Amino acid sequence: MSSRPAVNTPAAHEKLEISLAAATELCQLDLGTMIDIRQAFEIEMKGALPDTVHIPLFEVKQLLGHALSEDEQDALDTGKPSPMDVQDFFTMINQLHHARDNMLLFICNSGRRSLYAAQLLRSMGYPKALSVAGGFQAWKQLQAGEPPAG
Repeated sequence: MSSRPAVNTPAAHEKLEISLAAATELCQLDLGTMIDIRQAFEIEMKGALPDTVHIPLFEVKQLLGHALSEDEQDALDTGKPSPMDVQDFFTMINQLHHARDNMLLFICNSGRRSLYAAQLLRSMGYPKALSVAGGFQAWKQLQAGEPPAG
């Protein structure tokens, strides 16, 4: 079995992506949890999203034994590591996904890393994992009263 998640095609993206408006509505209805997968320094620099759980993707990839690109390793080295270990990660995800029966709504800066996260979690047996299209940038546009890009 490959360490890479599902195929990276436009059709696969459509099945894994959800709009920011739909994701926000699911959270308001307590049917989903928004998971910010940006690194801590990105949140400090650009701002935090309200009512999200923070699980940094590059640390998760490293915990799971997945290879990091040079850029991902640099980003990981930039910040201080979180105290999360593999057991903490799965406990948190299982509590959200199975115990609360919530959609796992991954959000990053632009929507690319969150697609990877959704694919990764689906490949590990979490069928309710989705990527929030447009990510933090779409949220910032919404806050500024701008129409969504796309």
